[in-house]
Amino acid sequence: MSFFLCFGILQTTADAAGANKSLKLGVNDSLTKITAVSEKNTYYVPLRALAAELKWTLTGLPDGIQVDGGGRTLRLLGNNGGARLQDGRVAQADTFQRDGSLMVPLKISAYLGYRISFEPDKYLLRVQDGSAALDDTAFVSKYKNELAPPAPAEPAQNPPAAKPGKTLYLTFDDGPSATTPELLNILNKYGVKATFFMLGPNMNRYPSQVKRIAEEGNGLGLHGMTHRKEKFYASASAALAEMNGDNDVLRKITGTGTTLIRPPYGSKPYFTKAFRDKVLGQGYHLWDWNVDSDDWKYKEDSVTIYNTVMGQVHKLQKSKTNPVILMHDQKATLKVLPRLLESLKKEGYTFGIITKDMEPVNFWKDKR
Repeated sequence: MSFFLCFGILQTTADAAGANKSLKLGVNDSLTKITAVSEKNTYYVPLRALAAELKWTLTGLPDGIQVDGGGRTLRLLGNNGGARLQDGRVAQADTFQRDGSLMVPLKISAYLGYRISFEPDKYLLRVQDGSAALDDTAFVSKYKNELAPPAPAEPAQNPPAAKPGKTLYLTFDDGPSATTPELLNILNKYGVKATFFMLGPNMNRYPSQVKRIAEEGNGLGLHGMTHRKEKFYASASAALAEMNGDNDVLRKITGTGTTLIRPPYGSKPYFTKAFRDKVLGQGYHLWDWNVDSDDWKYKEDSVTIYNTVMGQVHKLQKSKTNPVILMHDQKATLKVLPRLLESLKKEGYTFGIITKDMEPVNFWKDKR
């Protein structure tokens, strides 16, 4: 059977499979923990999980993500532009975000030379690269218990109401940087999203990091262009011009802008009413923080950073105030971040991203 005929069968039968709205994915002779989900008449899987199983290399580029595997290369183009194959053709390959993962059609593995087996009546969905020792019959026999029909879904229930003071907003200033991928890997490991207040020149320098920040469902914010006090605060018009310029860079890279801003060094004392009237009057929303990690000051002293953050978070618990934590997109922060996330999760905090619809937290209590 040709790969393209396999694609057609895979797509036209995915929804027709009825109960098989999700299937466990086999890779060579192993049944993985990856769940393939049926959407738009085809099966989708998390790109990073599939790449890890098949030892693919992923490279973020200005126009998308390059995938190297099986001795071949393809490029997943941004804005659902499809998959550019090694011979230059562009094949349809829509993507979407789910639970912080970029979901891609399983069929991209066949574009890289892998074989896909799909037998819905046996709950079989499998990718092979030629090294597999088991044929499909032997594979189904080996994993017959795990490949049993899925249990009926439980009736949907409304999630419990959020506890006041238990939603935490983690924010990172000054990025992106060379270590942003490591920072994002840590966030993904703990299932956490954050909001990034980014500088225009750094976004121009690391466009692939900006794309990944956006694609993985994190919040997007502006931090200006210069981060120089004498330039940014030269006048209200100068501040507005920096935020507009920053937003232009973000739009160029991601296709979308934001109204969330954080002035350099925080809004007090320099972001006065005249500045706020000028900038917020253009639709921007001003965000500072209520927990300062001082990670820029303590650098590698992760114990002090940890104690600084946790001490301030615990003080906010008394008033049931949701913490907005200031950290920086820098190498030193990577050392303390896992310990912080583990502790905060154990204390029952959930993590959210800042959006334009939320009431801003800033030092001036300006709710615009």
